[in-house]
Parts: sequence; structure tokens; C-alpha cells
Amino acid sequence: MGEARSVLPLQVDLDGNTSYGDVPADKQHAVDDAGALFVLESKGSWLHAGYHLTTSIAAPALLSLPSAFAGLGWVAGVLILFVDAALTFYGYCLLSRVLEQLASVGRRHIRFRDLAQDVLGRRWSLFTVAPVQFCVCFGAVIGCTVLGGQSMKFIYSIYHSNGSLRLHDFIIFFGLMMMLLSQMPSFHSLRYINLLSLLMCLGYSACAVGGSIYAGHRHSTNKDYSIEGGKASKIFGAFNSFAIIATTYGNGIIPEIQATLAPPVAGKMFKGLCICYTVVASTFFSVAVSGYWAFGKQSLGNLLSNLAPSGQPALVPNWLIILANMLVLLQLLAVALVYSQPTFEMLEGKASNAKEGRFSARNFLPRLVLRGSFVAIATFIAAMLPFFGDINALIGAFGFLPLDFIFPMIFYNIVFKPSHRSVVFRFNTLIAFAFVLACIIGCIAAVRQIALDANNYKLFANL
Repeated sequence: MGEARSVLPLQVDLDGNTSYGDVPADKQHAVDDAGALFVLESKGSWLHAGYHLTTSIAAPALLSLPSAFAGLGWVAGVLILFVDAALTFYGYCLLSRVLEQLASVGRRHIRFRDLAQDVLGRRWSLFTVAPVQFCVCFGAVIGCTVLGGQSMKFIYSIYHSNGSLRLHDFIIFFGLMMMLLSQMPSFHSLRYINLLSLLMCLGYSACAVGGSIYAGHRHSTNKDYSIEGGKASKIFGAFNSFAIIATTYGNGIIPEIQATLAPPVAGKMFKGLCICYTVVASTFFSVAVSGYWAFGKQSLGNLLSNLAPSGQPALVPNWLIILANMLVLLQLLAVALVYSQPTFEMLEGKASNAKEGRFSARNFLPRLVLRGSFVAIATFIAAMLPFFGDINALIGAFGFLPLDFIFPMIFYNIVFKPSHRSVVFRFNTLIAFAFVLACIIGCIAAVRQIALDANNYKLFANL
């Protein structure tokens, strides 16, 4: 096993002065971890953890759940939606317990890569967990930027149907807003933004459910719930739908969120997860069921697109579509910020000096340049590849599935060492093995979908 670095509780006061838990002032210079100190400061409560968790999981991707049902049907769709909810909640609780257990013996970890290095060894962390987490987080930021641009373009098109602005213009607008908000100094400083994000999620989910019920009663007279295609197409479609549902529950940054909690941490993440999954239960199931009921196999990748089909009259009042898209747009900014934090922590850890104040010129200027550059790169890729949804499905298959369904089970078995004959050990092993297979098949299905859609790809397309 690799030997991991122990990280002490790190805080910053209102004047930007550093504080390292109970470390005497004359010894604090020995601690030099600017990324942990400035970005992952440990000041939050369990409520704040709930806000962060909800933003990272209950995101606009949930609007794709009716389309996932279209590849599975009613019974399999509802069953997989429920099972994935139970397994991710279970996995996140296990991962939190592993972090608490290691912290209790003096090995506190605030990064997924450090946790993996402690449990699995340096090579696994360096060549597997760290790059996978970076791809997941960077892919989430790019995906949010694409969706944010599309939401802005949709609102614009309602008032200016023949307007001259194109999708990449709106993606740039979104990137500029993101660039401004990216200067929020720490994960903890996003707590009220993420509270608003939670409310935004409830808001656009209510719009989607209400709109689906309205449209289903007034416009969808011949609902078709059959699954199209030949045998091979149905099989690949089912696995693709399974991957969509599984990655919709994805998080991948549990250690970083737990790092924002003020000590003692025990039990706080469980409470935060309860807040998160209360929102998940009230939004995921209602949106999936109402959307699939209203549109059946015609359900699109974004339920709001069903409510306002391109080139056709909207099935619901314009105000409802505009309100839903505005709420989605606002939450996408929060989601992009949350998934940027691991990268910001890494950049700040390399470029900042923990011995100087967070807002000193020495630390502020590198943060301004590096975070701004990161957002600019993500914005450019989003504008260039507005079809990033297909690519993101591949990233989710080999990223979210291991981080959320495989590693938590393995970590728990290694750290707590339950008997190989115990129910817990066998259950965890079974889940990990099943999702290794699901990860492989999900990647194959995602690559197949990319190949099928390749002829429709066009750089800087005005989708």
C-alpha cells in the first residue's frame, strides 16, 4: 500500500490568516498545502454538505431520464432508477465511513486521489483514479457549458426567432459568467449558491412534471411505450439507458465535499446525503415517470425539448418553458462551479503560497489567471463540440461508474476487512464485479452511439 499524506484541519479567518487546527502558531509554517487551505477549507456544516451534494447529483441531467426509460420500458426503467438510487446512497455512505475511519487513526484525506493512494497504492491513484476523476469533472464542466448555452439560445429564439446569434455566442456568454463566478475563493464559499441551486432543481423539475402532465392530457393521444429496433439495437439501447441513469446519480467528489466539513465530521455526511436524496427522490422519479408517460418512446434527451419541439408550436405556455430554462441555466452555473473545485484545488496547490494570505497579490493573481484559463479552455471545447453529450456518455461510463459504484465497495472491504464469508463482503464484491462489467459494456455502447452519430457532427454547429 502507498503511504499517504495526513492532512490537518485547515482554515482561513476573515483576514486571510491561516490556521491549522490545533497546531501551535510557531509550527504552522511546516504545513504547506495551499490547495487544501484555500479551496477545501474545513468550515461547513452538514446542511452545507447537503447543498453541495444536491448540486453535484440532482442536476439538469435528470431531464434525460424519460429518454432512458424509452430504451428500457416501464418495469426495467423504474426498477433500475430505484436500484441505482439505493446503490449510490449505499456507496457514498461507505466511502464516507472509510474517510472517517482513516481520519480516526491519523490519516485524514480530503482528495479522492489521496484516499486511493492510501488504500490501493500510488500507481492506482496516479494512473487510474486521478485521471478518471479529472475527466469526469472536466467533462461535467464542458457539458454544463454546452447545456447553458443551449438554454440561453432557446430563450433568445422565443423572442427573436430569426435572430443572428448562434449557439457558440451563447456558450461564450455562459463561459464569461462562469469565469466571473470561478473566482469564488473556496468550495465552502459556494454554500449559499448551492442552496439556491437546490431550489432551482426543485423549480425546473416542477415545471417539467407539470408541463408533461399538461401536454400528456391535451396533446399526446396515442402514447407508444414500445422499444424500437432489432434485438442488437435493443440490447445496446438498454445498456446505454442504464448508463444514462447510473451517471445521472454520479458524484465522483465525495472526499472533496466531506473535506469542507468542520471537525468533528462523524455522521455529518450521512445527514447531508439524506438531504440530497430527499431532493433526488422527489425529482428523479417524478420527472422520469411523468415525462415517459407523456411522450413514451418519443422522449428526447432533454424533456424540455419535448415540451417545445423545434419548428413546431410549444405544447405548453411559453412562460413555463422560459421559466424552466432560466432555472436550468442558473443551476448549471452552480454545477459547473462544484465540479471545477477539484481542478481549482490542484492548480492552487501548485501555484499558491500557503504562508501568505488568500487575497494577497502573490496568491490572487495566479488564481485569477489559472482559473480563468481553465474556464476559457472548457468554453472553447464546448463551443467547438456542441454535440458533447455523446462524448460525455462515454466519460460517464468509464468515469462515474468506477468512482461511484466500484471503488467505494473495494475501499470499504480493504479498510474495514470484513470476513470474506460475511454478507457485507460478498455484497460489496458482487456490486463491484457487476459494475466492472457494466462499465465495459457501457463504454462499448457509448462508442457505438458516437459512431452512429458521427455523420451529424460538425464543429461549432448551431444546434
